[in-house]
Amino acid sequence: MDLFSRREFLERSAILSAAAAALGSDVLAADRPAPVATRAGTDKLRVAVVGVRGRGMAHVGGFLGNKGSEITTVCDCDEAVIGPAMKAIEGKQGAPPRYVKDIRRVVEDKTIDVVSIATPNHWHALMAIWAMQNGKDVYVEKPASHNVREGAAMLAAARKYNRICQVGTQSRSNPGMRDSIAAVRGGKIGTVDLAIGLCYKSRPSIGKVDGPQDPPATMDFNLWCGPGPLAAPHRKTKNGTVHYDWHWTWDYGNGDLGNQGVHEMDKARWGLNKKGLPIAAVSVGGRFGYVDDGETANTQLSLFDYGDAELVFEVRGLKTDKYKDVGVGNIFVGSEGMVVCPSYDTGIVYDKGGKEIARFKGGNDQYHFDNFVKAVRSRKADELNADIAEGHLSAALCHLANISYRLGTESPFDRDITAFADCKEAAAAVDRMKAHLKANGVDLAQAVGRVGAKLTIDTKTETFTGSSAAKANPMLTREYRKGFEVKEVV
Repeated sequence: MDLFSRREFLERSAILSAAAAALGSDVLAADRPAPVATRAGTDKLRVAVVGVRGRGMAHVGGFLGNKGSEITTVCDCDEAVIGPAMKAIEGKQGAPPRYVKDIRRVVEDKTIDVVSIATPNHWHALMAIWAMQNGKDVYVEKPASHNVREGAAMLAAARKYNRICQVGTQSRSNPGMRDSIAAVRGGKIGTVDLAIGLCYKSRPSIGKVDGPQDPPATMDFNLWCGPGPLAAPHRKTKNGTVHYDWHWTWDYGNGDLGNQGVHEMDKARWGLNKKGLPIAAVSVGGRFGYVDDGETANTQLSLFDYGDAELVFEVRGLKTDKYKDVGVGNIFVGSEGMVVCPSYDTGIVYDKGGKEIARFKGGNDQYHFDNFVKAVRSRKADELNADIAEGHLSAALCHLANISYRLGTESPFDRDITAFADCKEAAAAVDRMKAHLKANGVDLAQAVGRVGAKLTIDTKTETFTGSSAAKANPMLTREYRKGFEVKEVV
């Protein structure tokens, strides 16, 4: 069983204790709904899906595909995007759901049992906490949080209010991936002290604009911004305007490391069986190959040191070849072989000589939604495959790497990068990264990237130590707009 008990996590994290104290009585609705367990066992869970463009449609499909749930409410701050969700729900259930624009009205609704969140990252924590404070269970997309302290606050809320909170890292429910991780942790490849996560996914330029762009007229822009700043440039591009390009700006997204990459980061940590933060993290990279309005790295290499194991993670947004037949996935290196996971549901076991000795495959998103509904019914958080305790730590790894990167020193990439000298695999990855950039026509002498600060971490308090602490610790959280605060004791 992977789930952390409340006692285990409280003993490990002083931040969680502080966050739990801060949640106090800050509840929007005075009366919380009765727990699902007190309702008749034949009742269907009444679900509100929040954010229905893109990934939110997978939430719609997941709950429509589960016989124990029904979608009663669709919530999105942009009424122009709700059409496909409303049509799909009416087609399956025979009647359209209610449409609500404001999440605050959703969490106040005593008829709703579950809030399923597929919004931009900067909203995940606040929506989840509001929902749990109001007695609702939560399914929340990856990454669980926009910053490290939000994840701790979400976990505190889940435990304080006895809520079920599943994070949308759906590989954890796929039988093929579960068998693959069991092979990694079960000794089939000997002692495993290295995990490699890869996020090689083409991300084209989002272009440049001369200044702030008007948001869609159908959108409540204040609600969209929520906890983030209100006055920010938004875009009109073929990539989906404000509805997707937010991934590449720090105020709302976390780059591809926290987008696609968090899936592979989660599996890497899962395979290493690490239930805390690393003792150190460092990251280098840049936004290479084009000049646009994006802020996050499209090429990034990160190293996490656990003392007895290392996790190496690569992000590439330019055209690239695979590494060991993996583009988006994981490689686990053991003393007696490797387990290679090239997709969400597949793992291949190789012996020391490179011979395939086992292969596992199978699963889809429905397994994850079904696992969540089962846990909501039983009221047993330890039945979840991706409890918020797990989601918090995996998201936190992405945040740690991005903090290192953002605090880094600007440097041409033709110079030696010594930050990874103590890790053979990471040092080799630096050479591969440089070769990859050259293959894409990037002049390393002219291409300026960031060489990140090596951050040391107090794993009990989830804070930084050492010379970088003064600059790094404030980046564990953010400034929130009035009325949209994720509150905690500092």
